[in-house]
Amino acid sequence: MGYLLISGPGDASAAEADASSAAGRWAAEHGHVVVCGGLGGVMAAGARGAAEAGGVVVGLLPGSDRADGNAWLTVAIPTGLGEMRNALLVRAADVVLCVGGSWGTLSELALAVRTGVPVVALGTWPVAEPAAVPDAPGLTVAHSLDEALRAVGAAFARLSGGATDAAPTTGTPPPTGRPSR
Repeated sequence: MGYLLISGPGDASAAEADASSAAGRWAAEHGHVVVCGGLGGVMAAGARGAAEAGGVVVGLLPGSDRADGNAWLTVAIPTGLGEMRNALLVRAADVVLCVGGSWGTLSELALAVRTGVPVVALGTWPVAEPAAVPDAPGLTVAHSLDEALRAVGAAFARLSGGATDAAPTTGTPPPTGRPSR
């Protein structure tokens, strides 16, 4: 079991929401806990996918009221920290999956790279291919949902010392990368 942060904009496109929901479902089916920012968009879609597959979802909320969390959270933790909770989200995760792009997503991606948490980027901010970024060995840029889930599975496998956990084929195209804020 590992902890997967599903990171992305609160105003997600339909493609981003579909990819996030599939990622949440994949995480639950593989026994992983989904961690998210607890609000809407990518966060809610990932939480919904995990919850519908019987998984556990932890939301670290920016405000002080757990009632602000989306309906699919198993555990809602109000931090009162605003965007500063992004560091807690990354530190609570074993692997980070960024789907789509917002300023918060970019900060979580950067914090994950800086702290050595494996991060998979799907349709998010334009980042250099990992080979061009020597100080980002845990960064994987995925070009499809299937590729992203295989990379997430491989990251969990490396962390546990086991074999690569291949992702199921979803046939879902990648969301379009677009910073939303």
